[in-house]
Amino acid sequence: MLAGFAGILAPSCKVSYSFTGANLSPEIKTFTVYYFPNRARLINPTLSQNFTEKMREKLTRQTSLNELSESGDLEFEGQITGYDFRPMSVQKEDVSAQTRLTITINVKYTNNKVPEDNFEKSFSAYEDFDSNESISSVEEELSIQIIDKLTEDIFNATIANW
Repeated sequence: MLAGFAGILAPSCKVSYSFTGANLSPEIKTFTVYYFPNRARLINPTLSQNFTEKMREKLTRQTSLNELSESGDLEFEGQITGYDFRPMSVQKEDVSAQTRLTITINVKYTNNKVPEDNFEKSFSAYEDFDSNESISSVEEELSIQIIDKLTEDIFNATIANW
């Protein structure tokens, strides 16, 4: 008896669930990720392209949505606003033991099917590295790790609705 009752309720449900963590209305079929220009004081020449591609890849891999070049049901746009190296763990004689790379991205999320979900928000993530290592030797790997964190945070704030 309960199984029949559940079957009656399920088709009217407005939220669909998946094993990838996506929590979207069934009306949502497409997404668009616009290019995120780098407006930070320090410029990493590959950061904009790497972040934009990683965001597209995450949405493609973890949802069943189709990508459109513009005007998707979900739209992600914004800019990289921070790319900073800061000394951390200062030791005696004012020598830093570690340095922190922080990347900050401002995201404007537009849900054209559920406008009350729209927001504009800043996301930030960082990685620390030993100050004895040169920035040029660790920068690419750290940037990739930070981009992974940022795309996960943005995915969770938008698609997973956490």
